[in-house]
Amino acid sequence: MSEQGNDLNLNALFIGDKAENGQIYKALLNELVDEHLGWRQNYMPQDMPIITPEEKSSESFKNTVNKMEDVLSEISSRMRSHSVPWHTAGRYWGHMNSETLMPSLLAYNFAMLWNGNNVAYESSPATSQMEEEVGHEFAHLMSYKNGWGHIVADGSLANLEGLWYARNIKSLPLAMKEVTPELVSGKSEWELLNMSTKEIMDLLESVPDKIDDIKAASARSGKNLAKLGKWLVPQTKHYSWLKAADIIGIGLDQVIPVPVDHNYRLDVNELEKIVRQLAAEQTPILGVVGVVGSTEEGAIDPIDKMAALRDVLAKDGIYFYLHVDAAYGGYGRAIFLDENNDFIPFENLKDVHFEKGVFTENKNYILEEVYNAYRAIEEAESVTIDPHKMGYVPYSAGGIVIQDIRMRDVISYFATYVFEKGADIPALLGAYILEGSKAGATAASVWAAHHVLPLNVAGYGKLMGASIEGSHRFFNFLNNLSFKVGDKEIEVHPLTYPDFNMVDYVFKEKGNDDLEAMNKLNHDVYDYSSYVKGSIYGNEFLTSHTDFAIPDYGDSPLQFVNQLGFSDAEWRRVEKVTVLRASVMTPYMNKAENFEEYAEKIKVALQEKLEKIYAEKLVHSAH
Repeated sequence: MSEQGNDLNLNALFIGDKAENGQIYKALLNELVDEHLGWRQNYMPQDMPIITPEEKSSESFKNTVNKMEDVLSEISSRMRSHSVPWHTAGRYWGHMNSETLMPSLLAYNFAMLWNGNNVAYESSPATSQMEEEVGHEFAHLMSYKNGWGHIVADGSLANLEGLWYARNIKSLPLAMKEVTPELVSGKSEWELLNMSTKEIMDLLESVPDKIDDIKAASARSGKNLAKLGKWLVPQTKHYSWLKAADIIGIGLDQVIPVPVDHNYRLDVNELEKIVRQLAAEQTPILGVVGVVGSTEEGAIDPIDKMAALRDVLAKDGIYFYLHVDAAYGGYGRAIFLDENNDFIPFENLKDVHFEKGVFTENKNYILEEVYNAYRAIEEAESVTIDPHKMGYVPYSAGGIVIQDIRMRDVISYFATYVFEKGADIPALLGAYILEGSKAGATAASVWAAHHVLPLNVAGYGKLMGASIEGSHRFFNFLNNLSFKVGDKEIEVHPLTYPDFNMVDYVFKEKGNDDLEAMNKLNHDVYDYSSYVKGSIYGNEFLTSHTDFAIPDYGDSPLQFVNQLGFSDAEWRRVEKVTVLRASVMTPYMNKAENFEEYAEKIKVALQEKLEKIYAEKLVHSAH
């Protein structure tokens, strides 16, 4: 490893909780703005200025500038009054938000001045090249040998693209039977609908002059949509999968939830049962989704076992497209890659992490099943990854990666006024994406992050490590926490040991056997720890919440509910458990001394909130 990489200091890459690096940010921003202004001034110096000194001294000009200042002052007031302090070191324990990387902010600020539109190379040569490079970096992160990727607005659009790929690819064999029957002669419809993605891509590549005709007869024509089969998603799915199935024409009836276990990971045995039962009815499987970093629990599905199941099923003539929704956890893969982009053996992981400064303490933070799941991502056809989550770049920046660059041809379109088919330029991006116009500044922002923090253990691995270690400190803190309010004792119970950096937990009054009452207590804590009650900026502890309800989760929360002392009957009566939820993205809480300073402040803040909640209860009961 290079000395520069070994000396990477995360604290130099953020503006800072108290704007400690604010002057660095301002100096670099001023320098970049000056470079842009000089760029304008030096272009065609023979041209005279359009805006003259006389005009700048006119009343209308001055009044317009004053109006602009007034509007910006109001925006400043509203932003300062009604924004969430994501930047705070130890006060914010809620959604997937945190400090954003200073190099990404600067790159975004700078590139916005050019207003590049990455839909077409001619409107954004610089940032289109950056996005092309970012896409290949995504592919390397997933260990794809011939992969490709690009930036999208968010994970929902990336998921939609993933389903778009699956739908079009799965329909190609039926189109081949119509257009080029010799390619698939002797295959039954069932066999056509269970061909592997690689086999389909190889066949398509073998008839380059027929690709457009085959695509025209594929699912994009509207034919055979009902034949493609079911789309299987874990119960922890993001709601975007339902929207994607709706928009892409598959239909909500084709989306089947797969049960998760008590660790909120997809249950592979249940997945196999569902697939085999459908196959017995001659219903194909369009695809299966594995989640790497569920939005509610941060759970990592067993991608390795899902891929192994696919291999077993393939021997029985059953094949499904595998998409990994790693919108949240995708960047976590950097923690397992050395500087040569090789996956670090599990037995070496702890020592490598300590040697590279990924964690401040020499402990096992990564479960072996989580390691195995991350390793197997390379076996999926496509992956959703969001730079604006664990990439720590500004909104909006989602991403999608495909295993085989040839796959992009099955969704491509060409608009001659935007890009010329076959043109020899780095990126015909608009031909291969769902979106049209898109900000080049986003590409510059992500590119800057990847080049300051390489996507390996010595770069992003350190940032992931800081987040994960901070989550473990928070988990251990909650695990030993209780409060006294009057004659009541309130205990804190974490949901599960974190797979990644999400910590869910509940407050429970000791001796309480009413699940509904516990749910209300936790909702009240959330109200006092969010925008609901009082000023956000003045709130000393902020968090988020969610419900695990039977319609979505079945009985997967039952083990936790039982451990809390509630009966099965009580679970059936209430049908949900309300939990508080912390995505621990702060890069500052990995150090013991930093966390200890805030631990006492958190205790005091929570004690005050609980006392207010119980005081309110007394008032209500008196009435």
